[in-house]
Amino acid sequence: QLQLVESGGGLVQPGGSLRLSCAASGFTLDAYSIGWFRQAPGKEREGISCISSRDGNTYYADSVKGRFTVSRDNAKNTVYLQMNSLRPGDTAVYYCAADRRNYCSGYESTFGYWGQGTQVAVSS
Repeated sequence: QLQLVESGGGLVQPGGSLRLSCAASGFTLDAYSIGWFRQAPGKEREGISCISSRDGNTYYADSVKGRFTVSRDNAKNTVYLQMNSLRPGDTAVYYCAADRRNYCSGYESTFGYWGQGTQVAVSS
């Protein structure tokens, strides 16, 4: 059974940091491009980052560029999202998702496997 599990969410003060993990079971993550998405209350889900399996290229939404970093540890079958300089506007449920394509398509619909999400709250 293919499964993705996110962890690392929580409550943090503005300016703080969190590292989210996306662990896979039932398949090897290095064969998939992995995207990070988030959904804030009352808003549509948005893609914020992606790391391709072909060449490790990374992509970021403008809203997180320069603050978030995506990386993968193939030995641990895990992808990470390091989030620095967090803002209240980053409050959302964060999801990781896997796409069989070896590149980041830019389309949410191409990600066939999703985790259950982890809550991130940024508040003083």
